Amino acid sequence: MTDQPAPENPEGDEPIKQRKNGLYPAVSDELAENMKSGWADTELRDLRPIPQAQETARRRAELSARFPGERLVIPAGNLRTRSNDTEYSFRASTEYAYLTGDQTQDGVLVLEPAGDGHEATLHLLPRSDRENGEFWLDGMGELWVGRRHSLTEAERLYGVPCADVRELAAALAEATGPVRVVRGHDAGVEAALTDKVTAERDEELRIFVSEQRLVKDAFEIGELQKAVDSTVRGFEDVVKVLDKAEATSERYIEGTFFLRARVEGNDIGYGSICAAGPHATTLHWVRNDGPVRSGELLLLDAGVETHTLYTADVTRTLPVNGRYSELQRKIYDAVYEAQEAGIAAVKPGAKFRDFHDASQRVLAEKLVEWGLVEGPVERVVELGLQRRWTLHGTGHMLGMDVHDCAVARTEAYVDGVLEPGMVLTVEPGLYFQADDLTVPEEYRGIGVRIEDDILVTEDGNRNLSAGLPRTSADVEAWMASLKG
Repeated sequence: MTDQPAPENPEGDEPIKQRKNGLYPAVSDELAENMKSGWADTELRDLRPIPQAQETARRRAELSARFPGERLVIPAGNLRTRSNDTEYSFRASTEYAYLTGDQTQDGVLVLEPAGDGHEATLHLLPRSDRENGEFWLDGMGELWVGRRHSLTEAERLYGVPCADVRELAAALAEATGPVRVVRGHDAGVEAALTDKVTAERDEELRIFVSEQRLVKDAFEIGELQKAVDSTVRGFEDVVKVLDKAEATSERYIEGTFFLRARVEGNDIGYGSICAAGPHATTLHWVRNDGPVRSGELLLLDAGVETHTLYTADVTRTLPVNGRYSELQRKIYDAVYEAQEAGIAAVKPGAKFRDFHDASQRVLAEKLVEWGLVEGPVERVVELGLQRRWTLHGTGHMLGMDVHDCAVARTEAYVDGVLEPGMVLTVEPGLYFQADDLTVPEEYRGIGVRIEDDILVTEDGNRNLSAGLPRTSADVEAWMASLKG
């Protein structure tokens, strides 16, 4: 990676200058003048609106109707430092991307009260300036990190008037009237509004946008299906290289899935869990630095994130050598039965908690049947005794965040009722810790989870991840077919 120049004045009309720190030679007047000319016109004049432009306009209209007469400010966020002068890859805030379709850093959507509604403006960084040298002297200039859209191009793409975001802070500081901002993404925007907003009012804005996303539109469902389909191919990739993972570590599995995510999507939607052997009993094992051994299980929990930032979330627990042992099959089949009960409970009008309760009851029944906990089953469920081995909830909403709609009100989400268009995971599991002396030794170190992405339909549900086998017999046949 080349050293980046360090401009002293990235804004304004003055020419950008490089710091004379010994790393970079001074820029002569002749070179500065030469760099201003001789460049072709690259303005893109045939851009079409992004596919979700109609949906983002509808979402903004819903937001406008909820907060009449108030200025609404939704930032994309800024780059965050990873180390010294390198940054983490940028991912726009979910609220901003949901309402605009844009994913660029430093962007801010502002809805200004106008008549009975609002006028939306996207405040963005324009193309880097060639007159003041920004495009080649600034470390965030075009020749260093790539071309940004011009404001005119952005207007064509997103269907929203655009303005230079570098002028926004001053405008917000002078603004009057009620304001709400989505916090936690842009400290500069928040500082400009510090005496105009309250945490309670701002949280109401964030909650509303979270609850907007509970029911997915047709575009979102299509994107989630794309994410799942890519994820299925990623799981196939992993099965094909399990011998290489045995020769190395869980990181070979992680890297294999990541390759599929980057080739077909934007990224992984969350840190991949590539948990082999007893690591499968750690719910969020993302170190992925352990051995992969024949005869043990691999719990793979991973999801591709599409270019539009919708993520899949799928888990399969696979026998590394392609065949479940008798005990592994018994535990796997119990989890499968619990998942079947959970999926059957996903339907319009059902309570969100119903599928969790259905799955947990089946697992409680199995634990009693195996003599691992004293019945009756009703007592076990009432006291939650099965949770020593089931540990987590059975699912969550899915969308632009892997745990989508996370700040929705309890009454709208976990105490709410399922509606067509909601997408959620159903993911029961059984986890017998390696040091759990309450279970027979042969159980210890076995963890099994099966997770699918389920769309609530008008008459029931549809398994978006049905492309991956779920029964133990089907998993074995699928693995054998992939290994040849």
